[in-house]
This record gives sequence, structure tokens and C-alpha cells, in this order.
Amino acid sequence: MLSAFADEPYAVCLLSDGAAERGRWSYLARGPSETLTIAPGDPTDAFAALKALVGPPKPVDPAGPPFQGGVIGLASYELGDRVEQLGLGRLPPWPDLVCGRYETLLAFDHHRREVLAIGPRAEDALAWLDAPPAPAPPDPLAAEVQTPCPAAHEAAVAEIVARIAAGEIFQANLARSWTGRLAYGRRPFELFQRLAAASVAPFAAYLRLPSVALVSNSPERFLRVTPDGGALIAETRPIKGTAPRGATPAEDERLVGALAASEKDRAENLMIVDLMRNDLSRVSTPGTVRVPSLFAVERFANVSHLVSTVTATLAPGRTAIDLLAAAFPPGSITGAPKVQAMKVIAELEPPRGPFFGAMFWAGCDGAFDSNVLIRSAAFAEDGDGWRFEARAGGGIVADSDPVGERRETEAKIAAVLGALGGDSL
Repeated sequence: MLSAFADEPYAVCLLSDGAAERGRWSYLARGPSETLTIAPGDPTDAFAALKALVGPPKPVDPAGPPFQGGVIGLASYELGDRVEQLGLGRLPPWPDLVCGRYETLLAFDHHRREVLAIGPRAEDALAWLDAPPAPAPPDPLAAEVQTPCPAAHEAAVAEIVARIAAGEIFQANLARSWTGRLAYGRRPFELFQRLAAASVAPFAAYLRLPSVALVSNSPERFLRVTPDGGALIAETRPIKGTAPRGATPAEDERLVGALAASEKDRAENLMIVDLMRNDLSRVSTPGTVRVPSLFAVERFANVSHLVSTVTATLAPGRTAIDLLAAAFPPGSITGAPKVQAMKVIAELEPPRGPFFGAMFWAGCDGAFDSNVLIRSAAFAEDGDGWRFEARAGGGIVADSDPVGERRETEAKIAAVLGALGGDSL
């Protein structure tokens, strides 16, 4: 269905795996009534502009889905430069912030296996279901894939370990980049289709913009805000700690057990939990920050992760956009202390653009949800078709092994490369 509209500017899909603990709902929207783009160098207060686009809260159907219309957007990693003012570079042609206001959408209830059309053009939205899908040829999607130098990443990991030993930081997230070009006539949406068919992630997303597109198969929630009576309840679920899946059930159990017991991975996770507790506390009622779950193991198609949960109640007068400004960019892909880790990352990586930023929706009732843009590919159109870049990284701590960290990035990017047809690492 979405394939018929996938090349339409501002077409967007937020896709969940439907698991009860991760996400019951998926959303499809197109034709926003209003858009907002904050380009690098634009002096506009991006968070104030976003808050204005979302508008004041209004009631929604309590029996309906969490998102019943509002703003859907992309916050690039460097949007954080407008909070900390670190003088970060930018990744052309990506803006710092781009979003649209969607009055009409389709909501897919994976539990009841129903589709709801919501908004003033609900009948028109139902007709989207009848659009014939565009065929997706079976041959390799990518014409070429360039693999990053393993030795260069290992050397950068060793440098971060040395800087940790010197007391500069405690942890930094370091990423590698795979680049390439789609085969002639192929579309970014086909990667989204393939990833969803193989193993959809709980926070997958597709966004088409003029001349660029983003595909994410993210397993990680960044921030969620849920209205609860007169209060707004915030939640973040940082991922830190990774192990590959086993080839057999017995091997998988062994690897999961080792991950759950790993002092290195638990310390890595705990540092980010503390960072996120601090970020949430900036806009929350004192004494409400809690950690209801610590070091839970969650399994995905190619890897298992340690996932923790931090919650809080936003202070009176604070909104989800205030929380976004307080916590952006996500702590799980920066490090600790956050600002210094961002400075180290900027020395060792090119500008990130959409990578490790967030896709989000901001509902008209004050609700909010967002992912961390990991397991993602960014596409830019030129005269020869579509070129792409995909990145994967990991948190570097004092006892990180450079070879092990490099292999972790390869495990994380494997599903994206496999869907592109570039299985070789």
C-alpha cells in the first residue's frame, strides 16, 4: 500500500513489530497540511518553532490509538548543537529539523488486526488501502557497497580507550559508515520493504522528503510521553550492551547469559541510565525520576541487547518538546559526560546528520513517541539515481576491545547490508 505513495514528498510510515511490550500500533501518513524545515545556519529557535507547530493540547478519543494526528518529524543529531552550541559540522543535504503536521492518517492495530482512518479526510485515507503496490524486483538492491576500513575503526576505538584512561570521558559512542549506490531504477522504499519482511523492528520508520529519504529499522525507543489525567509521564529505554544471536537455541542462551552477566556491558548501560536520569530530571517534578527496569535482555533478529527503562513525571507547564530539548541527542549514542563525549565524537567521525538523531511523532493531545536512529540508512538523489550511507556504532568504555567493538558494528549493520544485497563486510 505505502509503496504506491513512497516517492511522494513527506510520505511517512512509523512501523512497529506489534509485540505487546514494544508497540501495538503502526501509522501511515501523507500530504501534511503544514511543514517546518530548520536548515543549518537558520537562526530560528527550532524547539520553539516545533512547539508552535504542535500547538496547544486538545482532547482526543480515549479509545483511539496513541497518535491521532499531529506532527511527525526528523531531528538530526546536530539539532543538539542548538542546545549545547558545540560548533558541530553538518551532513549535506540534511536539515537540523524537518517535520509536517498530519491531520489525516491510517493507524494499524496489530493486536486487533484492524485499520483505523483518522482525521478530517478519513474516507480519503481509507482509499489509500486500495492503491496497487509497486512491484519490488528480487535482484540486489544495491549496485555497490563500500566497506569502511576495519583498522581505522579499531585505531579510533583505541584512542577513545586511551582518553578514558586519561580521565577525559567515561564513555563515547563511535560509529562506522558503509556507503554505496542503489542499482538503476531502484528506490529507497524497497530497503524498508525488505527489512520489514525479514524482521521488522519495534521502532522502524520510513520518511520521504524532496531528494532525500530515510529508512530505519531501529529497535530503540528514545522518549515517550503519555498523558495521565492532568500529568505527563515520560519514559526512555536506552540500549547499551550487545551480543550476537546464536546459531542454535543452546548457543543463543549461552550468549544471552554472558551478556546479562557482563560487567562491561552492565557498566556501559548503567552510565547511560544515569545520564538519562539527569536529562529527564531537568524538566520533571523533583523526586519522580524512577528506574523500573534495569539490564533487561531483549532479543532481536541479529543481536540481543541490554535495555533499561527510566520514567518521570514532567513538571507542571512542561511539554514533550521541552523534554526533547532537555535530552537531545540521545545519551545512548553520545556517551558520558555527554557534552565532552560529543566533542570527542566530532573529532573522530564526520557529521552525523540523521544518524543517531530521532524520528518522532507529537500528538495533538500532548503525547509523544520517538526512536533513536540506529540501524538506519540515509539516501540522497543525484543525476545517477540514489546514493546511500548506513552507520553502526557502539559505546566505548575503559575495557573495550578494538576488534570486539569493530565486530559489534558488523553484527548491528548486518540486516541492513543483507537487505541491500551487500552481505560482505
